[in-house]
Amino acid sequence: MQPNRAEAQAWRGVADLYHDIFLGLVLTVLSRKSEADAAEFVFNILRRQQREKFHDGLRKLGIEQDPPAVAAAKYHYLSNKIGGVDVDYMYESDSKAWIRYAPPRWLWKGVAMCAIPRKVSEAMLWGWHANNGMMLNRPSVGFVCTKQGVDAQDGLEGYYCDYGRDLERSERLRFARGESAPAFDPAAAPQLASDDWPAARLAKAHRNYAMEYAKSAMLESVNTFGPIEGEGLMRQACRIVGMQGFRALAAALGQTDRPLADFIVALVQAQGDRIDRSGPEAGPTTLTQTGWTLIDRQGDFLQECRVGYGELMVGLASGHSRFHNLDCQIGGTEDQSRFAFSLPAC
Repeated sequence: MQPNRAEAQAWRGVADLYHDIFLGLVLTVLSRKSEADAAEFVFNILRRQQREKFHDGLRKLGIEQDPPAVAAAKYHYLSNKIGGVDVDYMYESDSKAWIRYAPPRWLWKGVAMCAIPRKVSEAMLWGWHANNGMMLNRPSVGFVCTKQGVDAQDGLEGYYCDYGRDLERSERLRFARGESAPAFDPAAAPQLASDDWPAARLAKAHRNYAMEYAKSAMLESVNTFGPIEGEGLMRQACRIVGMQGFRALAAALGQTDRPLADFIVALVQAQGDRIDRSGPEAGPTTLTQTGWTLIDRQGDFLQECRVGYGELMVGLASGHSRFHNLDCQIGGTEDQSRFAFSLPAC
């Protein structure tokens, strides 16, 4: 089943917005706090992602029975392919397999990578790549990084290696700048089964991939820095992301030059949530979003994340017009968020 063009474009716009929430939060921590704080934050985000996604992903991708070093590399290749991220995979042996994240890097979008310190990029590797052996119950597997894009090298690359002995924690990630990955051969790379991953599922998965990064970043902003400071960082980042991203998102949603209420309805529906409109078409309008699939039932920090989402909407409204007067009322239960967006006549 193929998604229609407008639907696929809307999902891509939502993916870009939520990717910007993730990156905006990292940059906010980096610029308002410190490099060490940003590194800790990125480590926590990636470790949360790994805990929640890795084992289930191995099963869904059908690679859980592969040799551990190969399974680790295949996971990054296939899962990132689903997410729309450009990654290469090169098998060398059952105990050594390469991955390469080609430029432009998805994680550090555009020229934002110029602001990412080496230690923050390394925190991503420590948070996930260095821990794959432990997740696979094979402590002999580590990751060797041979290049980093943040050092102006042509991508992030490295290989998973099974050393045949248990590694100390400090050995699970090492750097070998003198080595270089072999050429990528797409014909030799693992493939997704087309029956399991039709076009519509892949398009939605691309959207969800970015949304998951935003979810982890929002939850970890509170978990890492505490509810008061974490909420403050989230409010600032989400407001700016909304203001900066409005025009591109409106175009992706087919809402350029449309009323703000129509834009909000299109956005909420494109991210997979329910929204209802009340009030006359030309008069004051209330939009009620019932449920926020991304965050609902995630446990702690729901209220702080809901506040961040409200700030995102205010930022988007500011991008639409500085005279927007959008009011956001936040409520709900542990299982279901509720947002009421009130707009004057427009």
